[in-house]
Amino acid sequence: MRVISYNLRKHKASGELVSLARNFGVDALCLQECDAAELPVTLGPLHLADSTKGNRLGLAIYYRTDRFTALETKTFALHKSMHDRVMAPAHERLIGTRMVDNATDHELVIGSFHAAPLTASNSLRRKQIHAAHAELLSMGEGLMTLMVGDFNYPFFTKNLHAHMKDSGYALSLSDRMTYTRYKVFKGHFDFATSLGLDIESVETLPRGKSDHLPILITAEYGQDRSPIEAQTVS
Repeated sequence: MRVISYNLRKHKASGELVSLARNFGVDALCLQECDAAELPVTLGPLHLADSTKGNRLGLAIYYRTDRFTALETKTFALHKSMHDRVMAPAHERLIGTRMVDNATDHELVIGSFHAAPLTASNSLRRKQIHAAHAELLSMGEGLMTLMVGDFNYPFFTKNLHAHMKDSGYALSLSDRMTYTRYKVFKGHFDFATSLGLDIESVETLPRGKSDHLPILITAEYGQDRSPIEAQTVS
């Protein structure tokens, strides 16, 4: 399974989506900072599962209809940062689609996630990540899960690795940095967390019109898909 995650920088990189979908043979495309009203229903071989409606910085998921059947898509609001309360960029910071592989009957959940910006604390972003995982698990407990997006977490990722391990998820960073616009804030902002999947690679793709570089996740269905309980976030 091949999935691309891309922060479009307020929809500025939207013109690159068709070529990304076609050139990399992706099965799903997860977007952040998109304009939902401007999104087409199809992007080459991909179909729009759904998008957030009330966000200034929207989220969306596309999927390949000749491989998957989408069963349901939900959007979720998460813990708000001070930036969210003052600037109101995003009411919903997670969108998830539950789908079934038409060839193998495997069910899984794919999520597109956009964490609070760097003005918030890592602690708040960890709460958002844990809450996002719990919401995706609510769509089908025990299902394989892949959550990709802009985690806004370039510093102290070793601590995040430990937190993910404790919750049963794997954290996968890409082979190169995904944000290099500013010297201070360069690093791995965009990555993947997964449950019940074997992540073969996470590749940073060439730069486009966004300040983020898209990432391509290649994954296989894992052998151990036993359910885990949703984590409680205090």
